Amino acid sequence: MEIERKFLTKEIPFDLTKYPYKQITQAYISFSPTIRIRQSDDAYILTVKGKGHLAREEFELPLSKEDYDRLFGKTEGTPVIKKRYLVPVEGGLTAEVDIYEGELEGLMTTEVEFPSLEAAESFVAPAWFGKDVSEEKAYKNTSLSLYGMPKEE
Repeated sequence: MEIERKFLTKEIPFDLTKYPYKQITQAYISFSPTIRIRQSDDAYILTVKGKGHLAREEFELPLSKEDYDRLFGKTEGTPVIKKRYLVPVEGGLTAEVDIYEGELEGLMTTEVEFPSLEAAESFVAPAWFGKDVSEEKAYKNTSLSLYGMPKEE
């Protein structure tokens, strides 16, 4: 079970480059159900996700580079490319700050995964996280792949 909240981040009040990061490219074989392939640095992963926003089932399977490359040719939409910084926050949690690249350049989001729904619902985000967009479909990576940059409100 994946339980996470996502925030639309406008600016970071500290130097992100002091934190470790991963270079991520992900693309979608299917949007319904969600079947994603991801390259994260030198790791390749196939992910199947259930429906939902705050909590949903998720299954991951490691791939070889060859299988990833073969499946990449079968993807739909635009690949989502981002640099993910791993920033520790209170409660032993990690904020995953995504700086998007390519067609999504200028977008920045912060996600936090939680051990339970109760922890997710009681979490008080630091002000720099920005607006909570956990329930907004336009900020899901599947929507970003299909439709591009969401329109600002």
